[in-house]
Amino acid sequence: MSVVVRAVPGQMGAASAAAPLAPRARMWPAFGAVYRAQLSRARVARIPLLFVATFQSVGIMVMMRGVVHAGDGEAARAVVAGSSVLVVAFVALNLLAQYFGQLRASGGLDTYATLPVPPAAVVLGAAAAYASFTVPGTLITAVTGCVLFHLTFVNLWILLVVIPLAGAALSGLGAALGLLAPRQEIATLLGQLGMSAALLLGVLPASHMPAPIDWARDLLPSTYGVEALARTFGGEGTDWAAVGADLSVCAAVGVVSLAVATWAYRRAACR
Repeated sequence: MSVVVRAVPGQMGAASAAAPLAPRARMWPAFGAVYRAQLSRARVARIPLLFVATFQSVGIMVMMRGVVHAGDGEAARAVVAGSSVLVVAFVALNLLAQYFGQLRASGGLDTYATLPVPPAAVVLGAAAAYASFTVPGTLITAVTGCVLFHLTFVNLWILLVVIPLAGAALSGLGAALGLLAPRQEIATLLGQLGMSAALLLGVLPASHMPAPIDWARDLLPSTYGVEALARTFGGEGTDWAAVGADLSVCAAVGVVSLAVATWAYRRAACR
């Protein structure tokens, strides 16, 4: 017994038509997926480097303790605050510039470009993952600095605000440098120069520097995180309005730098 199947008009055309593509992932679920993937990928490779960043910052404070008096003075506050934020600069600026430079040179951006993920989610997810590694090192450095220089621990909770805001500003800058650099070696060089600037301009008190150097400090995103943290070592006499102003600048710079990094990612991925 044979069965004859007749094609219904219109069904063949519908079957042969290409299936619609899946919709692009929404921003925040995509961000969460990229963040978890980057956090898992970088955990083993970056923990030794985070130890180096923390050891470096603590070593700078020990060295500066030989020339800076302990107590609630401008120099002591600048050394502790600058060394603490330097951990963020080492990871969020230096390592992220190297990562995106390597990703661009190896063609890794092509893999991300094939995924239905918004470019902003890729940049923000990677930046947030790298910034997350700075939390323990920054806390250890700040606590050690308070012990070395006899500063108060009362307002160290402000690190919960300083780390993400300074991390966002420096991560955006690091990602932009890595994506815009024409070669991987230049991205590495720019990341190193940025971290060196954060070291030289953040650890020394502003009043001890000539005017041109002071202007350069105003252009560096990490400066505002350093200033906000340094102001809180005053204990009950903290000028919270000034702290809020510094953190607001940090947040604004973070938004701009991450937007530039997103544009740089689109530009690099389309080439």
